[in-house]
Amino acid sequence: MSSPKMELVNGNEAIARGAIAAGCKFYFGYPITPQNEIPEYLSKHLPEVGGTFIQAESEIASVNMLLGAGATGARAMTSSSSPGISLKQEGISYLAGSEIPGVIVNMSRSGPGLGGISPSQGDYFQATRGGGHGDYRTLVLAPFSVQENYDLTALAFDLADKYRNPVVILADALLGQMKEPIILRPVTPQSFDKSWALTGAKGRPPQFLKSLYLNEGDLTRHNWKLFQKYQQMKAEIRFETDLTDDARMVVVAFGSVARIIKTSIRMAREEGMQVGLFRPITLFPYPEEALFRLSQKVDHFFVVELNTGQMVEDVKLSVDKGARVDFYGRPPGSIPTPDDLLEEIRKVY
Repeated sequence: MSSPKMELVNGNEAIARGAIAAGCKFYFGYPITPQNEIPEYLSKHLPEVGGTFIQAESEIASVNMLLGAGATGARAMTSSSSPGISLKQEGISYLAGSEIPGVIVNMSRSGPGLGGISPSQGDYFQATRGGGHGDYRTLVLAPFSVQENYDLTALAFDLADKYRNPVVILADALLGQMKEPIILRPVTPQSFDKSWALTGAKGRPPQFLKSLYLNEGDLTRHNWKLFQKYQQMKAEIRFETDLTDDARMVVVAFGSVARIIKTSIRMAREEGMQVGLFRPITLFPYPEEALFRLSQKVDHFFVVELNTGQMVEDVKLSVDKGARVDFYGRPPGSIPTPDDLLEEIRKVY
């Protein structure tokens, strides 16, 4: 058997191809920059594998179509960018409350409001705290390369089915628009029990998927059940460490910033600074235990984000109470260079 070939692929296209490889059969979305290559690719290629592509009349319509398709047990997804994801929040809450799987891609852009189309990490709180109403969470995966756009999208469909829960891919405009050579690895979708799915009541009693609980105590029990599920998701925690064995300071960054600062860290090493990297790949559940263990060896952390400070709160909650946590934020509108971030490392090292 021939090995998978390497192709030069746009980041958005990699997500679309990862979805098809994972067995996605339904896509619902609405155009918004900078994620438009995802629906563009799927509009052509999803029908070729027996799937259905629908450009809905709005973001609100598309997420509710996702809910309907997911309720049948089908693998389905939607994608958008920051303000479009905001419009989907009610539907995402309904998906979580009804325990319906689905994949939601946020190729985030600048805000607040319309902001702009440049990269931003300002949607961290929205993604990791359950951005809609109610006491719920979504699994959140944060790629930092075009390869991970492909790989983590494929993984997201398995995780959504495993936990019967929405899974968010949180990337940004930089990761969506860049091109890199990647390996389009074959994907073997996992099989999960879907006896809960609404497939017609022929030969079985009717069943329901709902998020409305009006009887005394029912909603309390349901929310504790969901809470326990979110605790079980800790089995899916993923992270990367680099050059941390002898580090005196560890940079914590995710997504596009992590790939930029990897170069800065190597430049710092050339200047004799013992700097390492901790990169969360799952933003929820957050790799708090791994970061705590690291903080028992290293007492200085430097958090870098494309915002004015969001993930830094999770870092402060995770590390040992004696650890020092510094922060550098770059609000949207410009992208820091490796030299820019090296200068910030020098300031706090």
